[in-house]
Amino acid sequence: MKKIIVSIAFFCLIQMVQGQVEPVQEQVQDKVEEKVKEKVQDKSEEVEVKTEEVEGQGEPIPNPDEQIIDKVIIKVGGEYVLYSEVINNYRYIKNNNPKANINICAVAEQVISQKILVDQAKLDSVEVSDIEVEGQLDFRFQNIMRQLGGDEAKFLEYYGKSIPELKEEQRDDMKQQILAERIQGQLINEVTITPKEVIEFFEMIPKDSIPFLSSEVEISEIVIKPKVNAVEHEKSSSKLLEIRESIMSGEMTFEEAAMKFSADGSAQDGGNLGWAKRGSYVPEFEAAAYSLEKDEISEIVESEFGFHIIKMNERRGNSIKVQHVLIRPEITENDLVIAQEKLDSVKQLIEVDSLPFDYAVRIYSDKKSENYHNGGRMANPKTGDNYFDTGDLAPDVYFQTEEMEVGEISPPLEYTNRGGETLYRVIKLDSRTKPHRASLEQDYSKISSFAKESKKNLYYNKWMIEKMNETFIKVDPDLSSCTNLAKWIDEEEAQSIEKPTGTGSKE
Repeated sequence: MKKIIVSIAFFCLIQMVQGQVEPVQEQVQDKVEEKVKEKVQDKSEEVEVKTEEVEGQGEPIPNPDEQIIDKVIIKVGGEYVLYSEVINNYRYIKNNNPKANINICAVAEQVISQKILVDQAKLDSVEVSDIEVEGQLDFRFQNIMRQLGGDEAKFLEYYGKSIPELKEEQRDDMKQQILAERIQGQLINEVTITPKEVIEFFEMIPKDSIPFLSSEVEISEIVIKPKVNAVEHEKSSSKLLEIRESIMSGEMTFEEAAMKFSADGSAQDGGNLGWAKRGSYVPEFEAAAYSLEKDEISEIVESEFGFHIIKMNERRGNSIKVQHVLIRPEITENDLVIAQEKLDSVKQLIEVDSLPFDYAVRIYSDKKSENYHNGGRMANPKTGDNYFDTGDLAPDVYFQTEEMEVGEISPPLEYTNRGGETLYRVIKLDSRTKPHRASLEQDYSKISSFAKESKKNLYYNKWMIEKMNETFIKVDPDLSSCTNLAKWIDEEEAQSIEKPTGTGSKE
């Protein structure tokens, strides 16, 4: 057992240092978007599929030139799994990542894990509302439409079904995914770790295998957002007023206006923002949206993003489904110059007049910038702390810090935020570490995170094994080549069928 723990500790540390470990929630089962939703009326219903070998694995995958029987292939407690469901899960994973090292046997075990999680969620009375499911479906299909450039004909050609049809097919599957993720999150969130455990975790790693960490830096920033001048402000407001009048007079529909004029990603879906709860939108937008009746269109609403008109489509309790048209005022070259000059003046105040950097952040930095409430210290989204491997920095920041000394402040740098806006910032290099082998003295926070992640994996795997032992599971002999599923297959039944061979199969 100790060897297993050492192996997990070492693997977890190495992989996480390299930024390759996915969150635990994503390790047990891949999200599957395309599953067969047919009810099992006839367990011997024939469907067209064909079998061929996965390159390098020898596992069967669907082939439409031959026929097999679609039937219940796995039973997990009160849950049933169709063979076509396993096949489609495998297809989805391979289509999204052709290099994925996975086979039918592994996918089948993932499905079993998900069904156990869903069963536990039902036992614990974990609930998922229709609004949550609808919101996730809306988000998923908005992303798909963005990837297809908003072309519904291309969507229909690719999927063979309309968005509403495909949504309806995926509704039950989405609900099960949310249930499984929710109960798994509850399980691993119970895990805590002590300093003693962190030390034990680190000491289990062989001395000659402790990873070599590259240089890391801590950086702070002051951000200034260019302000729209009065002329552009008035121009955008007037344009949206004209658009609203055209909608109200019937010259165009709200959807047509959004697709033609709106300045955000929802334009491709007619301005549809999907289902949202209170607190999802900025205050000005939310106040206006919640004041509307069904099918009512708001007056012009100004927010930090620009000018909006909003249409109320539906309300369910505390959740709403709205559309909007967004017009963003244009930032002129002169607006950019003014912002840059202001930031340069702030830099001079710090360097010449000895204004403390964190105090300058509170006075001058954009209050909506990501790091404002952290004294300007930039947080690494990959690790959650303030340390950046130099390879994780944005290129402009990396090249700038390479030329800086600790404590030095950069000239104003132009960059684009996640919303596509042009902003300016100065950065201060707070610290820089030299490349070194990981140690508790220098890297305790990082090692603690690795240790906790390792403990979560051990805890979850132990829980899942116990649940598998407690739960009635039966696997059809058609999967008798899968050694990982052997304990759930009736040997006598398995002997009565021809066993395919391949990597991961019984000899």
